[in-house]
Amino acid sequence: MARLRTSEALARGPSDADPRAWWALCALLAAGAVLGWFVDPALWIWRPHLALTQPWRWWTAAWVHLSALHWLANLAGLALIAALGRPGGADRADAWAWLVAWPLTHLALLTQPSLSAYGGLSGVLHAGVVIVAVRLVLGEPGSRRVIGLSLLAGVAAKLVLEEPWQGALRHAPEWDFAVAPAAHVAGAGAGLVCALVRASLAAAARR
Repeated sequence: MARLRTSEALARGPSDADPRAWWALCALLAAGAVLGWFVDPALWIWRPHLALTQPWRWWTAAWVHLSALHWLANLAGLALIAALGRPGGADRADAWAWLVAWPLTHLALLTQPSLSAYGGLSGVLHAGVVIVAVRLVLGEPGSRRVIGLSLLAGVAAKLVLEEPWQGALRHAPEWDFAVAPAAHVAGAGAGLVCALVRASLAAAARR
């Protein structure tokens, strides 16, 4: 019986999924970002040489913002992803996938040793968008699948335009902080891996 219930929950489409776990994770990310204003950034920011000895940074790096504009832009992005919860069909399994992608996003930065410090929600936000997009592509057919494919194409185009191969950081004149394209790629990659694992578990549960 428990296996059947799990299978039914994982097989839900956007029209009947329960997004409360997704929203709860969004609230946790937002609360941490607010708390981050009152914590010394040096204690939470991503530092590759401290990744193994101070593993809490795998999560807390997302909560560190070094400017008000950076903070507001990421919170606005988080609000949009929260709003995608119901139309995107995000359920508890998707929230778990995103939760796992959160630390994986930062651990993937170990492949970019030149990025000596990193903070912000943007990498984790890219993971969330990809998870919702994959949910739509693999869920109900029709227009929702087209929306999912469009989201994936938009993320891919954004990553290419940011030219992550040009270096770990990019200084854009419209921002008062340096953008880290490598973190965006890491987040999108972590989100894709976790979304596909979630889909594989759903398929296995249905069988």
